Amino acid sequence: MKLSKSMEDYLEAVFVIAKNKKVVRVKDVGAFLKVRNPSVIKAMRGLEENGLVRHEHYGYIELTTRGTEYARNVYDRHVLIMNFFTRILKVPMNIAEEDACIIEHYLHKVTMSRLRHFMKYIVEETDFSSDRFDRYYEEGSAEPG
Repeated sequence: MKLSKSMEDYLEAVFVIAKNKKVVRVKDVGAFLKVRNPSVIKAMRGLEENGLVRHEHYGYIELTTRGTEYARNVYDRHVLIMNFFTRILKVPMNIAEEDACIIEHYLHKVTMSRLRHFMKYIVEETDFSSDRFDRYYEEGSAEPG
């Protein structure tokens, strides 16, 4: 099953909130995503129809086992992209967060696998230094954005 970007964002939000709080409420998801509660309720209905969450009217939102697996996958893609942007490319956190939220939904699983292995290789197998990359970039060897 492939969800829309928006539905993946809602699912990921529930996952992240649940990691930090005991219970997840509609208002928590709304605040997290900066959307109104009726939008959250509508999204939860869709996620519930797909067997990814349980949500009783005016009750807590809970991920199903399948929902947790799907959400963890989206979250892991987000974190991997964020780490690449911030640790390797030294992109400021706010920009990396914004870009990761967009890109995480569209990269092919082969690309994600290659990125995951590249990150592991860079960190574990090389003497990569982001400071050296910064100097390279600042010296004009890289095209400005």
